[in-house]
Amino acid sequence: MKITPIILCGGSGTRLWPLSRKQHPKQYLPLISDKTMLQETILRLRGLDNLTDPIIVCNAEHRFLAAEQCQQIDITSPTILLEPVGRSTAPAIAAAALQSLKKTDNASLLILSADHDIQDVEAFHRAIIIASQQAQGGKLTTFGVVPTGANTRYGYIKASQEAIDGAYKVEAFVEKPDLKTAERYLEKGNYLWNSGMFMFKAETFISELTTHSPEIITSVNNAINNAKYDLDFIRLSKQAFELSPSDSIDYALMEKSNNVVVVPLDARWSDIGAWQALHDIGKKDANGNVFKGDVIAKDTTNTYINANHHMVATIGVDNLIVVDTHDATFIATQDKAQEVKSIVESLKAKGRDEGIKNRKVYRPWGWYDSIEVGSFFQVKRLHINPGAKLSLQMHYKRAEHWVVVSGTATVIKEEEISVLKAGESTYIPIGTTHSLENKTKEQLEIIEVQSGAYLGEDDIVRFEDIYGRI
Repeated sequence: MKITPIILCGGSGTRLWPLSRKQHPKQYLPLISDKTMLQETILRLRGLDNLTDPIIVCNAEHRFLAAEQCQQIDITSPTILLEPVGRSTAPAIAAAALQSLKKTDNASLLILSADHDIQDVEAFHRAIIIASQQAQGGKLTTFGVVPTGANTRYGYIKASQEAIDGAYKVEAFVEKPDLKTAERYLEKGNYLWNSGMFMFKAETFISELTTHSPEIITSVNNAINNAKYDLDFIRLSKQAFELSPSDSIDYALMEKSNNVVVVPLDARWSDIGAWQALHDIGKKDANGNVFKGDVIAKDTTNTYINANHHMVATIGVDNLIVVDTHDATFIATQDKAQEVKSIVESLKAKGRDEGIKNRKVYRPWGWYDSIEVGSFFQVKRLHINPGAKLSLQMHYKRAEHWVVVSGTATVIKEEEISVLKAGESTYIPIGTTHSLENKTKEQLEIIEVQSGAYLGEDDIVRFEDIYGRI
């Protein structure tokens, strides 16, 4: 039996600001290891038999991030579905299920979120095998995490007392409880954390969703039938998809169906939904601290510090979350860290970019970092991947001066083509049609100095673009 992973990569991850932002959310960040959360999600499936390439459902804005990160781990043929608008998990899964039927009608669909950590991979695989057998038998299967304490951050699943082939019938889904209720659930022993992971056959899911939430299936089916191919991506029809109700799979189906079973999962699972979770799962020193990056700490206890960009020093602090980035530093007590979302909302209300984008911005050709910004000038560091090419473009309000730091640049200015090596430079006057290409197998780095009355990213007129952005 085939297993097709369906990986949900939507969401902005605002509770992990300032590292996670709308333009580069947590699922595309290396929060736990040197691999991103998306990459970790895919890699932990290796070793399973009959595994197909994944179907990834993501925001259109992040399509190149998803594709590049798949290529980095040798996933060369993922199916990447682009959501035109966010509609929660039920429509996203429905789109993936309908798309999967175009390749196979017998696979077990393994629904995963790209922001989970699972440390015991072998236990996870054993649970997947049990769930796949249940799925092939026509069940809607969910994974219930065996609680390690009375946690109030998760919803719970009430399971029956008797197992059949390693799975239990689901008696109820319950909302996040208060502490006393969570303690009672823990004592009873048949309550599991709702992981938000599922497994079922596509036909089973579509049939059940048609019964319980027909308006979702109708809209999503139209979105699939009217989808357009964009390079290697599949763009769902916006007109059709936005007509779908916005609903989670729990509310749209799981809580309504009588055909749901749960497979217990005891694999050191964690939902990386807040900074406190990274402290909880991190490797702690003798004082209960988790440090990432350049940290000097004295008389510091029970603290998480992420300092990948600057040295962070602390003295005499306890129970803190400290996250330092190029353009923002976040400090909170552990019990208040989840309220960081209010900071993001405040930034949005004030029209500030720090709530939306990082200083380092990823593009399909590589990335740029805004090193310095002043009146009438901006300095950027550009990193162009091997074989990549910036669009043929022009600016009305700014000129640019390019200096090659490393690598070899092929530069187009109007009808002129030149090749620049390290230490060489060129000037792009206002109104000049230009492009930049890395034709080599080596990385290309450029320092770009912009000057002009307006330096916004919307002052770009594209004439040609290999990434379909015109």
